[in-house]
Amino acid sequence: MIRFIFSDLRRLWAGSLVVVLLVALATALGVSVVLQERALRLGSARAADKFDLVIGAGGSETQLVLSSVFLQPSPLPLMPGEVLGKLAADPRVDWAAPIGFGDSFSGYPIVGTTTMLAQNLSGGLAEGKIFAREGEAMIGSAVRLALGGEIKPMHGSLDEGGETHTELVYHIAGRLRPTGTAWDRAILVPIQAVWHIHGMEAEEHAENGAEAGHDHEHEEASADHGHRHHGKADPDAALDESWTAEAPGLPAILVKPKTIADAYKLRQDYRSGNTVAVFPGEVLTNLYATLGDAKQILVAVASGAQALVAASLVLVTVIHIGQRRRQIGALRAFGAPRGAIFGIVWLEFFFLVAIGIALGFALGYAAALILSGMLSQTSGVAMPVGFAREDAWLAAVLLALATILAALPAVLAYRQSPAQALRA
Repeated sequence: MIRFIFSDLRRLWAGSLVVVLLVALATALGVSVVLQERALRLGSARAADKFDLVIGAGGSETQLVLSSVFLQPSPLPLMPGEVLGKLAADPRVDWAAPIGFGDSFSGYPIVGTTTMLAQNLSGGLAEGKIFAREGEAMIGSAVRLALGGEIKPMHGSLDEGGETHTELVYHIAGRLRPTGTAWDRAILVPIQAVWHIHGMEAEEHAENGAEAGHDHEHEEASADHGHRHHGKADPDAALDESWTAEAPGLPAILVKPKTIADAYKLRQDYRSGNTVAVFPGEVLTNLYATLGDAKQILVAVASGAQALVAASLVLVTVIHIGQRRRQIGALRAFGAPRGAIFGIVWLEFFFLVAIGIALGFALGYAAALILSGMLSQTSGVAMPVGFAREDAWLAAVLLALATILAALPAVLAYRQSPAQALRA
């Protein structure tokens, strides 16, 4: 029987190929949606795990996390620099690292921060050393620049018509180890250098920190109109990371609490009207809820496509059985029992659908890998693509449907009369 089935499939190879491709494409659509959504969840969750607590000015918690953790370009309101001084002196804080952004170079975001964050972000250096002067910089593992190279910061980005700063040229001192986060594509520079080249000296903010922070926010928002404040920077100046209440305004501070209890207390203390403190994981949970709704829509679309493919296959097989009436009648005339006819037709169709499902899983996995690679390249966030235990249930359901679907043409062949088939 098996030899007869393979011989029959070779003879009808064109129709068999169409059935396999239809099933494979429909299956690949659903599989790629599931795998890509899971990769996005895992990648973003692992990226957020690097940061315990983020504190920023009052506003959107989601935007604060997207800007500070995933380095998505967006102007954030500035909080008074005194918040940094309070956190630095808080016994519940292991370390607090201010970050400032708004500049870029060759498509990579430039992030102003501290040596403490540079030491703890990736667990060490891949090469070189940590910056120790205003004119030094560090690069993430995915930044395609060489040690010792020059970095000329641009306010904003080239696409936005940004203006290159002439106050300071950074030289690359070291490269971080891979983190699997957006920071792998970042250029890290001393925060005090960012303050200096933007004219945000501490003395100005000592007079009115909130007002100066608003001015700098307006500077970022209106970059394309040329309203920028430039200052002076000394590339050989030593770094001073002793934070006081006179520090300039900041868009965000990354905080490492000493204990879990301290983390919750700090979050509560800084969730006032002027500041907001968030756990990145909690914010991502809210985003996942929205993402889950989008996933349901995509899964529904994929299910609809699979249903259409199933209906098309039913129509094709009914026509196919009609065209094979003489062959089926001949088999019956030569003594083939009805059960054998049923088994031959069922096995042929089930075999084709099963191959299509297997091919669809492979195509869906490949599509998810390509899409995740593209997203990782642009965002810097590593997105692991892989099958999970629940995917076996999906395969089992599809095979069960294939079993039922294959039974339809088999029943039609089973019920055919050999005499009528030979007269057709």
